[in-house]
Amino acid sequence: MRVTTAIIGAGHTGLAMSHCLTARSIDHVILERGEVANSWKTERWDSLRLLTPNWLSRLPGQGYHGDDPDGFRTMPETIAFIEGYAAAISAPVRPHTRVTSVRIAADGYEVVTDQGTWQCRVVVLANGSCSVPAIPPVAAALPASIRTLTVNQYRRPDQLEAGGVLVVGASASGTQIAEEIQRSGRQVTLAVGEHIRVPRVYRGRDIMWWMDGAGVFDDRYDEVDDIHRARNVPSLQLAGSTDRRTVDLNRLSGLGVRLVGRLMGIADGKAQCSGSLRNVCALSDLKMNRLLERIDAWATAQGLDGEVDAPERFEPTRVEDSPPLGFELGDIRTVIWATGFHPDYSWLDVPVFDRKGRIQHDGGVVHGHAMYVMGLPFLRRRRSTFIDGATADAQDLSAHLAGRLDHALS
Repeated sequence: MRVTTAIIGAGHTGLAMSHCLTARSIDHVILERGEVANSWKTERWDSLRLLTPNWLSRLPGQGYHGDDPDGFRTMPETIAFIEGYAAAISAPVRPHTRVTSVRIAADGYEVVTDQGTWQCRVVVLANGSCSVPAIPPVAAALPASIRTLTVNQYRRPDQLEAGGVLVVGASASGTQIAEEIQRSGRQVTLAVGEHIRVPRVYRGRDIMWWMDGAGVFDDRYDEVDDIHRARNVPSLQLAGSTDRRTVDLNRLSGLGVRLVGRLMGIADGKAQCSGSLRNVCALSDLKMNRLLERIDAWATAQGLDGEVDAPERFEPTRVEDSPPLGFELGDIRTVIWATGFHPDYSWLDVPVFDRKGRIQHDGGVVHGHAMYVMGLPFLRRRRSTFIDGATADAQDLSAHLAGRLDHALS
């Protein structure tokens, strides 16, 4: 089978690219190991809502037209949105087609799947950045009696063993799961590493409204000082909820969650923690206040100060004077790893990786190859992390792809 472009992955980024290629009359196929929105269907916990407001869930040619623009989609609603988009654009998806190898061929690439082989001139990698949980080596030292789960395996509190729960990681997923489990009646210990604290609502508007308007989301990959650092910044410590509550460490400690530093080791039934908890939290507070200063400056420049609430600064993160450097595992029966993910390119047999196993690319254009990547954090703009960011990324990369094809034919 032959096609000009093969897109691997039928999530929102692969579908966004499909829309843009169709608009340019570039024939293509989307190869999907499961079904449209597969990871949303199979790798999310039950109560999860998008942390972006509904109005910010935009894809090429489709915005939000419902009656709750400031609400937050549930997982069933998110799945329906992505499935509906695939149907609306007549995306050429081949479901239940697992890619087993991509290798260089005479006129482009050979994409081998369990349903046959495709020959193509261009490949777009849109299988996302959250394929393989990034579990730290310390996990190997846990006693066999303690059950471990990753974020994409966790579903609800009642699936857990009776007893205490250690959640490792305090970004969006870790804080949301810690709150849910603590409220269920189990004692949660949260191991806190680097995190980005922000309020859900600021000056009467959602923080995403401010970040979108002030241009924070439009910061470009080729304008920041350290793009590798920017691409590894933790997710915002936010939750999408009907009451628009802020879920930060102060809220969690107020609910009774025990805060400890980064998990560093396990020995003799005791967890060892970093002593930097106070510094980590102080740095997060500092970064939050810098963001609020940028928002305040933009609000003033736009003449909004009389239309919104007055600027405010929030109580610093409450951390005990001498955070524990360790604790007995004791009654902890479950550990949940909320320590991030990395992409799975184990089937990619093309020399595109650096020494750390990362794809070498320039804003999604893979170095030295007719290949593109979508769906990675801060791919071309800060908004690339969110569903909304797929539009601009797909438009830019489809234009580059079309130019490459035109040049080859000239």
